[in-house]
Amino acid sequence: MTAEVRRAVDAAFRDEWGRLVAALIRSTGDWDLAEECAQEAFAHALRTWPRDGIPQRPGAWLTTTARHRAVDRLRRETVGTAKLREAALVIPEPGPGDGGVPDDLLRLIFTCCHPALSLEARVALTLRTVAGLSTAEIARALLVGEAAMAKRLTRAKAKIRHAGIPYRVPPAHLLPERTPAVLGVLYLLFSEGYAASVGAHLLRGDLCDEATHLARVLADLLPGEPEVLGLLALLLLHDARRAARTEPDGQLVPLEDQDRTAWDRAAIAEGLAVLDRALHHRAPGPYQVQAAIAACHATAADAADTDWAQIAALYGCLTRWRPSPVVELNRAVAVGMADGPAAGLELVAALERTGALAGYHLLPATRADLLRRLGHHADAAAAYRAALELARTDAERHYLRRRLAELTRSPGGSHR
Repeated sequence: MTAEVRRAVDAAFRDEWGRLVAALIRSTGDWDLAEECAQEAFAHALRTWPRDGIPQRPGAWLTTTARHRAVDRLRRETVGTAKLREAALVIPEPGPGDGGVPDDLLRLIFTCCHPALSLEARVALTLRTVAGLSTAEIARALLVGEAAMAKRLTRAKAKIRHAGIPYRVPPAHLLPERTPAVLGVLYLLFSEGYAASVGAHLLRGDLCDEATHLARVLADLLPGEPEVLGLLALLLLHDARRAARTEPDGQLVPLEDQDRTAWDRAAIAEGLAVLDRALHHRAPGPYQVQAAIAACHATAADAADTDWAQIAALYGCLTRWRPSPVVELNRAVAVGMADGPAAGLELVAALERTGALAGYHLLPATRADLLRRLGHHADAAAAYRAALELARTDAERHYLRRRLAELTRSPGGSHR
């Protein structure tokens, strides 16, 4: 097989998998059959494209091949007569500009993210059916055993079948209450890729890529939804910094120390443009606010140029939509940068008294950084040690150890 064919198949898989599975599910009503026939179509492409050449329209070729596989499979089933008639009638041969395919994909995304399913099931099912990850890949990404993940996927599909969860985009009057579930899943997927909760690596680029890709799809299909645009802008602006967030050996580089020439300026420009489109709707929401915070960082010429007062104000706005101790902790960081570390410490102390972030390593890590900036090095070292005991990724542990070592080596501390 030539490298050109491999690239073509890989590109087709990324671009067409979700649409192909969506069309097959719509016609057959059988999730497992749809996935199996889609897999067979790609396997057939690997065998025949080296011999016959890459088709002019790979998506159409794959859809036709998968359709034939589905019809053949249903024909062999003794109880498949009704499904066979449906499959033969409902899956049309794809034509140029077929407007039904994106609708199918949107139905699939909303079905995977139906609020009747648990959050864990939504994430797993979205990765499986929309992004095309294997069960083993999803299990590794979400840090679950492969057998357990297989059971989770089976249960999710069974619930869709037995509970009669409709395979459709919700009617207009239900969209406002259903779209947040979809956005929440995509945000969670990106967050796990951007800052992994456990493991040897801080970043999981494949999860960032998949979440951003799906956010693009959703923004294309719901262009009038400002929060959809807000989420896409947020992901683009955060992911633009990916290359600068770790050293070659995987160690974490804090924001103020990142090489801003390594930031993806095209992604930043796109993110800012998408955020602009969202804000023009004059219907603000939490994803737009978070994107505005990310824009403050992305447009600062250097760390000293960051508008921390604006960021602190935006976090204050965010607490009205998303009141949570993590948001309050982020606001404490911003206040500490805008008004001085003592002001930030007051907010951190208030959070500590609530106990809401007990066991969360970034709480003592934030306290440590503020104390370090105040020159209280012994207290800062104790807080860094507390954070180190709670950190769950190697990259975060390396970073905290480095900070602790800096305090130990220099009586004056490090004010990087």
